[in-house]
Amino acid sequence: QVQLVESGGGLVQAGGSLRLSCVASGSVLRLGVMGWYRQAAGKERELVAVISSTTYYANSVKGRFTISRGNAKNTLYLQMNSLKPEDTAMYYCAAGLGPLSKYISGSIMDYWGKGTLVTVSS
Repeated sequence: QVQLVESGGGLVQAGGSLRLSCVASGSVLRLGVMGWYRQAAGKERELVAVISSTTYYANSVKGRFTISRGNAKNTLYLQMNSLKPEDTAMYYCAAGLGPLSKYISGSIMDYWGKGTLVTVSS
């Protein structure tokens, strides 16, 4: 089993920055992919960014967000710059056992955190 705990959410003005963190514990060596998803009120959950040996970003965040992993590989980050009100959502850390391509094509990750709320004011 893997446990994921997010932190770093909060309230920020449009144009500002936030850095989300996620710490994984448990059987982390099994994990092939980690990523960030978000769900805005009244909308479906969407993939934001994922990372394995490479990275993938949703078009809506490309050039503004950067996903990275810590040296110990059990920590995941999402640096969010030039935030927009439409980035307001609950952000979830997730991890998967399969290849990155599996999750880009829409498969559901195997493990999920409880989320951290990001609110961007205009």
